[in-house]
Amino acid sequence: MPPPEVSRVLRGERVHLRAPLGRDRRELLALTRASRSLHRPWVWPPTGPAGFARWRAEGRSPNRERRLVCRNADGAIVGYLGVNEISFGALRSGALGYWVGAPHAGHSYMRQGLELLVDHLFRRRRGRLHRLEANIQPGNEASIALARACGFQLEGFSPRYLQIGGEWLDHERWALTAEGWHAVQLAARFPSGRTGHPSRR
Repeated sequence: MPPPEVSRVLRGERVHLRAPLGRDRRELLALTRASRSLHRPWVWPPTGPAGFARWRAEGRSPNRERRLVCRNADGAIVGYLGVNEISFGALRSGALGYWVGAPHAGHSYMRQGLELLVDHLFRRRRGRLHRLEANIQPGNEASIALARACGFQLEGFSPRYLQIGGEWLDHERWALTAEGWHAVQLAARFPSGRTGHPSRR
């Protein structure tokens, strides 16, 4: 069973985030199989029962958090968000990963899902993080656009950083801190740049 923080459902206007369940296997595998041309070479989610079982088992680790992005209208799985290598103490950080199913790409589901997850990780009472890092291959324009839209900043370039599909590949390092997320929210709430009380402007 996932810990209480992970089992909690996070709800937004169009999507909600929840922990993966065993009964999701058929739907999730059908989605990943239908999305191979979109996912590769960027990500390699499970496409078979054995891979799904390993993926779920790995997600039970205390330093990982995995969420399915589900559409509110019908509960359909539209994508995935996960945080690996969660570290507390002085670092309080995690490594972000995500993918969207091909039929649901371009509908802004993942942006709302990522905003829900980031807000949860930076604000939750227990295990609050200070920093999230997304390592993205340079040519993955859609993933870079999503990270940028949620306030992540480009920090650097790491050659042969992660092994994806059996190959060591270059990645860009995109990161967001709790302070950066607060600034993003303020900018969205007060697009004119004014943050004072209306009666004092």
